[in-house]
Amino acid sequence: MLWVIALFLGLAIVYLAARYGRFRSWVEPVLSIAVAVGLAAAFLIWLSESTPEPPAPAPSPPPAGLAPSDIVLENLAFERNQSERSYRLRGTARNTSAITLEYFRLTVTLEDCPEGSCRRIGDDTALVLVRVPGGETRPFETFLTYPYRADEAPTAPKWSYTVSEVRGATRQ
Repeated sequence: MLWVIALFLGLAIVYLAARYGRFRSWVEPVLSIAVAVGLAAAFLIWLSESTPEPPAPAPSPPPAGLAPSDIVLENLAFERNQSERSYRLRGTARNTSAITLEYFRLTVTLEDCPEGSCRRIGDDTALVLVRVPGGETRPFETFLTYPYRADEAPTAPKWSYTVSEVRGATRQ
């Protein structure tokens, strides 16, 4: 919107300068000074944007709390879901620390191992929302999806998993 106002103002100045000689002798130095100030401002803005910003402070280490090794997964059962590439995972999570667990990320790798030779199908990471007080066990359930063609369905699935990014309650 500002450029429309500037356009009309510029057209008015050009018209008046072409029509009246007295106006031209007055507006010429004023416009020259305005252009010089505008160029100086643009140069200063360019200089300030090109200077490097100070480095960001290093992230503070997370407070002592839960570690992935504090979470023990037991009784894991993988069931094929309605979709051919989807599996339902049920199990129990045991919290061996004193801090209440809020959630954790579980990465599960699926391999097809017929006759001893394994072929990696893929990984899926699920966010498991389960509240487990310290020293207790709670059941959980999640779904996993793997990328394979319908004719490549695993005949002898082998599952491996890792727990990461555990989050505990900040207060009891």
